[in-house]
Amino acid sequence: MKIYAPKSKSVQELRAISDGVHDALVAHANVPADDRFHILNRLERHEIVADPSYGGVARSENLIIIEITLNTGRTVEIKKALYAGIASRLEKAGVRPDDVLISLIEVTKENWSFGGGRATYA
Repeated sequence: MKIYAPKSKSVQELRAISDGVHDALVAHANVPADDRFHILNRLERHEIVADPSYGGVARSENLIIIEITLNTGRTVEIKKALYAGIASRLEKAGVRPDDVLISLIEVTKENWSFGGGRATYA
């Protein structure tokens, strides 16, 4: 997972965002609790370019972009619950729901190696 946030977010705020996303993945997408690999990025304002209203929302300059890579196979209902779960958890961490953009990338299981040069799931 990759999380992109404004540089104005503190390390603690970024960790709370990471925690919220992971908690939602475990709760809604059947992700094991120990399957946690996050890349956290804090960027200058000019390094995040996003239309303020695309998709029917009212985005601010505090946009958080979340890129999740998962195995294929989850239903649309699971994905909707995941997105709502992430937005709800991040709202508790001080992020407006309209400032949460999520991109889900699905891959087949043979595309993972968690170390040792082994195809973990193949």
